[in-house]
Amino acid sequence: MSSAFHRKRVLAVSAALAVSALALAGCSGSNSGGSASGGTSSGSITIGTTDKITTIDPAGSYDNGSFAVENQIYPFLVNSPLGSPDVKPDIAVSADFTSPTEFTVKLKPGLKFVNGNDLTSSDVKFSFDRIVAIADENGPSSLLGNLASVAAPDPTTVVFTLKNANDQTFAQVLSSPAGPIVDEQVFSATALTPDNDIVKGHPFAGQYDISSYDFNNTIQYKANPNYQGLLGAPKTETVNVKYYAEAPNLKLDIQQNNIDVAYRSLSATDIADLSTNSKVKVVDGPGGEIRYIVFNFNTMPYGATTSEADPAKSLAVRKAVADLIDRDAIASQVYKNTYTPLYSYVPAGLTGATTVLKDLYGDGTGKPSADKAKSTLAAAGVTGPVTLNLQYVSEHYGPSSGDEYALIKDQLESSGLFTVNLQTTDYVQYSKDRTADVYPEYQLGWFPDYSDADNYLTPFFSADNFLANHYENTAVQDEITKQLSETDPAARQKEVEDIQAKVAADLSTIPYLQGSQVAVVGSNVNGAADTLDASFKFRYGALSKS
Repeated sequence: MSSAFHRKRVLAVSAALAVSALALAGCSGSNSGGSASGGTSSGSITIGTTDKITTIDPAGSYDNGSFAVENQIYPFLVNSPLGSPDVKPDIAVSADFTSPTEFTVKLKPGLKFVNGNDLTSSDVKFSFDRIVAIADENGPSSLLGNLASVAAPDPTTVVFTLKNANDQTFAQVLSSPAGPIVDEQVFSATALTPDNDIVKGHPFAGQYDISSYDFNNTIQYKANPNYQGLLGAPKTETVNVKYYAEAPNLKLDIQQNNIDVAYRSLSATDIADLSTNSKVKVVDGPGGEIRYIVFNFNTMPYGATTSEADPAKSLAVRKAVADLIDRDAIASQVYKNTYTPLYSYVPAGLTGATTVLKDLYGDGTGKPSADKAKSTLAAAGVTGPVTLNLQYVSEHYGPSSGDEYALIKDQLESSGLFTVNLQTTDYVQYSKDRTADVYPEYQLGWFPDYSDADNYLTPFFSADNFLANHYENTAVQDEITKQLSETDPAARQKEVEDIQAKVAADLSTIPYLQGSQVAVVGSNVNGAADTLDASFKFRYGALSKS
């Protein structure tokens, strides 16, 4: 049986995508006792974060904070080992195409959840079927758009039937937020299961079990001795996670040695300050984050459901915003160049990345152009300053988001073409409101699920996209579907580039920065670099105390 995938990887990550992810290390008073060479430690590690959980039900979450939990507790059919973006069988012994439209997985025998229930192919089928059936607006169902059906012909065999043949990304989708395997005896098949019911049922078979859970306050993980997956036994027995409302408090606790790891998010200024501290060290890791503005095609100025609905004027507004964004200023003034300007929907470093937004908007060299924005609006018959109600959320995307959007507001208003009302709210409410047409224009960031250009296209621009912003272009959808099955690398690259050209003309979103994740790691903690590797997943099981 194969221990790795034999299908051809069409797109690969180049070294350019490995933008530095910063990790700052300090000392902590937590119990020591980790082993860097394998086996489970009797020690503990304390992690701090400003990220927020929406739910730990995989059917209802598609955000970094929730996946940070799910990645520790749920098993996956396939996963990416430390040090590699490529996927390999996790709780499976093999996984491969057995026909152009059938992807067959053979499970390891004798798998069990922490609660003692058997983990079989029936649970796997249940896990994927419920994500598709529930189709929660904040869930990952858009990643399963090519899935036609799932069969479980025997307890250790799973057959995924795909709508389109030769899906070049399907194995990676199985390692994404759409891929956690849950216990069908604990979870509802038709509705999200409350977090407290999940924790009480212990339906986990990943590296860790949850021993205590206080929503967005604290979580305590305990090593799962029966984990049989690719990642091996966790190196630390107990992991405590503390959730912070404000980044300054997170910084203070790392300075005062109260925590071992702070994973998301400190400001660029805080990072610069801490990097001069002799008690800390900086660890580089890969990144692939992008930051972008989303337009709701129904509720934005001249949107489809407004009293002044006009598609041409609505497009002119989006184009004028694109003409005025000064990416260099945001990257340098707000983020001290820890982010870089992004002019592509697919970030630099992935095959298929272009500079289409630089070519089409602003002065054509990456700089803003107020004259071009003015001409664009005038040509569409838009008069007077256009009011934008622009929403952002600092607790999820970092404390510098306030400065980031204050600068964007200034860039837009200084042209005399826009009046910008900035608003913010907590992320849990934000994630609900943005899919309920509450925000005409709003901030989002993206942390890739897997290292393929498609992960920056399908979730955003397919008909049932994660953004739920009412954007739909049948030509884009057709080309997204086509590139998924294209086995010729050159042809697929051309299709990826064509998709971006079409989307850039529509401006469903405006990406403007590419950057890295930020972690703060105690100097007596090993494995910091590894946790920032492996397709950008932060894995507590790789951490140990020296």
